[in-house]
Order: sequence, then C-alpha cells, then structure tokens
Amino acid sequence: MHANSYKEADATEQQKPGNKEPKNGRWAGTSNTAPTISGDPNTEVVQGGNYYFLPTADDPDGDPLSFYATNLPPWASFDYSNGRVSGTPGAGDIGLYSQIAVSVSDGQITTELPAFSIEVMAYADGTVTLSWVAPTENTDGSPLLDLAGYEIHWGLESTSYSDSVTIMNPGITTYVVDNLTTGTHYFAIQAISGQGDYSTFSTEAVTSIEP
Repeated sequence: MHANSYKEADATEQQKPGNKEPKNGRWAGTSNTAPTISGDPNTEVVQGGNYYFLPTADDPDGDPLSFYATNLPPWASFDYSNGRVSGTPGAGDIGLYSQIAVSVSDGQITTELPAFSIEVMAYADGTVTLSWVAPTENTDGSPLLDLAGYEIHWGLESTSYSDSVTIMNPGITTYVVDNLTTGTHYFAIQAISGQGDYSTFSTEAVTSIEP
C-alpha cells in the first residue's frame, strides 16, 4: 500500500504545470511580443560613393533576431546578422531602385521597415562656360535703357529648366555653370529690366557632358 501511494504521488508531482520545460526559451502559455526595427535609410548615393544603412532592432522578449531584405539593388550587399545594407554603385548602376524592404524576425513574428528607394546619381563634375551679348533694344525696337541683369536657366530637358541663377549686373556677359552630371544639358537666358520685368527666353543652347 505504501509503495503504491508513493508511485501515485510521484506521477502527480511530474504533471504539475510548474515542472514543464520552456518551449523556444519561453514558458508554455506566455505570449510572444513582436520585435521592433527602425531607421532612416539614405535615399541617394553618387556613383562611386559608398552607401551604408544599419537599422536599429530589438526584441522585448530577448529572442535571437534574424534580418531579411527584398528588392535590393544588384550592387548592394546585405548582412543577415544585423540588417546592414552597403555597397558602391558604379557608372552602370545609375538610376532609381524602388520598393526596397528590410525586416527583422524573432522566429515567430516578422516586423518590416517601410519600403524605401535608393537613387544612384551620376557624378557631377562637368562645367560649361556660357557667354552672350547684352541686348540693346526692347522687343518693340526702342532703346533698352534700364537693363539690370540676367537670369540663366538650365536643365536636362529642353525648355524645361530645373536650375537657375540670377546675375544682377548688366556688365557681366559670361558665366560658368559647374557640377553638371553626365548627359545633355539645355541653357537659356532672360534679361531683367530695372523694373523687374523679364524678357522672353533666348535661343536655347545645348551641350553634352561625357562620363
């Protein structure tokens, strides 16, 4: 009788919830909290430059973390241990790479950063020297007596200029435009009167910057 009583007590003791082993490092029945990930990735890099992004990640439960990435540019490498994105794009990589996603997982729940883009820009080292003749007449043929300066416009699309500079000195008729990227650039000039009126655009000039 005593032997049987001891056996029953042992069996009951082994079935107590407090004696169960933890599952995946956590006691059975407890909830899992999602890991967190944050960071502000750079969205631009110049060809030949070094791109680097390292997110910050944490798991409230202390679970080991793994990192993943999708839609990475072909010139970029990824570190699955910490989520680092790095690389050096070349001249053949110029362009926009979209919908890049970096995520972290604790083995049960995955948390993802908002998708982002990286634009690889051409190295800007081209220069162009512009020169022009100061206008002497208004459009109606009358003498131009109050010339105050010029506004120079340029861009990568004809008649659609993205950059400009104002020169409020009518005696200047030469200007150097620098930091131009590889490609075809278009230029035009407007004269400015003393009253702040602008002339129509000059005839457009075109030049190409080679790699």
